[in-house]
Amino acid sequence: MVYWMSRDGRCIDNRALEFALSLAVSQDRAVAVCFCLASRFLDATLRAYNFLLKGIRETAEGLGNRGIPFFLLKGEPAAEVPRFLQDLDASALVTDFDPLRIKKRWKEDILSKTTVPVYEVDAHNIVPCWETSSKQEFSARTIRPKIHARLSEYLEAKSWVSETDWQKAARLSRSAGITSPSVDWEALLSFLEVDRTVPPIEWLTPGYWGARAVLEVFLREKLPRYADDQNDPNKDVLSNLSPYLHFGQISAREVAVAVEQSDAPREAREAFLEQLIVRKELSDNFCHYNPHYDSFEGFPRWAQESLRKHEKDERAYLYTYDQLDRAQTHDPLWNAAQNQLVKRGKLHGYLRMYWAKKILEWTATPRVAMEYAVRLNDRYNLDGRDPNGYVGCAWSIGGLHDRPWFNRPIYGKVRYMSYSGAARKFDVEAFVKRWV
Repeated sequence: MVYWMSRDGRCIDNRALEFALSLAVSQDRAVAVCFCLASRFLDATLRAYNFLLKGIRETAEGLGNRGIPFFLLKGEPAAEVPRFLQDLDASALVTDFDPLRIKKRWKEDILSKTTVPVYEVDAHNIVPCWETSSKQEFSARTIRPKIHARLSEYLEAKSWVSETDWQKAARLSRSAGITSPSVDWEALLSFLEVDRTVPPIEWLTPGYWGARAVLEVFLREKLPRYADDQNDPNKDVLSNLSPYLHFGQISAREVAVAVEQSDAPREAREAFLEQLIVRKELSDNFCHYNPHYDSFEGFPRWAQESLRKHEKDERAYLYTYDQLDRAQTHDPLWNAAQNQLVKRGKLHGYLRMYWAKKILEWTATPRVAMEYAVRLNDRYNLDGRDPNGYVGCAWSIGGLHDRPWFNRPIYGKVRYMSYSGAARKFDVEAFVKRWV
């Protein structure tokens, strides 16, 4: 049995891995885990790959300690995974669920090149995407009751494998002579064909144990204040777990259980779980059922029509992609937000809305605005190239999961945000002083 790990790079609380192990044990087959490293992936830079590879290295060591062989493949998954299945004479393939087009294309290509059964497991969402809904949901309001109806069932579900199963799976792999080949982790960086001008970040430690440390600090020091201060970029109350969740280095289920069992006020727990579960799974729902998730065509019809009507409206400022990239605008708050994104690899959630809306205001068309926002987010953000990022940009620029607002220049009926509005919510000058 082969588990192709791609979106959920962990060996703790990983439903896809558990399913592969359970298949192996039930059929007395050896099991192997592989990760296929593509030399490039969308707009991922050295920053993203560094975080990814350090996490995968920790996971490989964790699997090795449990006696489960791990293989690092290099190249295009559509070619390397079928070859690996053939080399091992595999009887089945288990893989992660991922709603992005490129990942779906990889799987379609693999399916065309193999005859073994392929099982897809959603180990990323707490309630599997297809269990929640069979269609694109209109908003958080429509998906929330569907998630909550199944949530306790999945939060409380027991592991599919016991310690005895882990031990038997390891014995079966040893008996079949399948062992982990050595990996020169440092040399992998030279294999990559990526932008190396965006350096790795140092304020977060990649991997599951890094995620656990960040989670424990959040539960102890930040969660109690979350409901009151989550929209203030000067208040350090955000969890900083999004990079770990993006790379699958910790499960959303484990985080949710820890938050629910904490001593924080209920309103704080509910506010955070709304973001972790409802908003996160709404993003997966959109990307899974709408192939235009990262472009103008993915916006709701009312927003497309309204934005088209205002496409010729005069813009007080027009900036190129390079000017935005370098934070060279007239707006000190926007520049500060862009600097935070570039230097920290993470943009405060409230500011990401303001940041994207101003890109709409300062570029020639909504299509260009969406393109620039996605490129900047995917290039610098550790949790870029993710449904949350695409949906965040589409909400800000194209009214996704929102309702029509008052008609105004450029924005049409898409919700507007202003510098003065931000200044009423938090100390803008303090934020600017820190990041400009």
